[in-house]
Amino acid sequence: MRLLALAADGAALDRRQLRTAARFGLEEIAERHPGHSVEVRVPYAGAVQAVEGLSHRRGTPPNVVELDAATFVALAAGTTDWATARAAGKIDASGTRADIGRFFPLFGADALARYR
Repeated sequence: MRLLALAADGAALDRRQLRTAARFGLEEIAERHPGHSVEVRVPYAGAVQAVEGLSHRRGTPPNVVELDAATFVALAAGTTDWATARAAGKIDASGTRADIGRFFPLFGADALARYR
């Protein structure tokens, strides 16, 4: 959470910190939006399945969201929004349930302020 607070303040996180913050955010999404219909992938940080609905059993799931750690952390911290990142080509989302923009930011300013 502290790393997300730093990112929200505009601090430049190094590669290791970005991965750690992304892992934390992925876990948070999976906990808040349980299910197996969308796979959210952040290469080198992790992947989770989330969102209620039809689940897949094998192979590539029908709903996939893939983005880099920096973009994921920016979304989670609220320094960018889904539409802006998607328009900039930072998000690869496929499938009818892959628009997870409503999940971001993960924490409000008040929650992040406690970790500054």
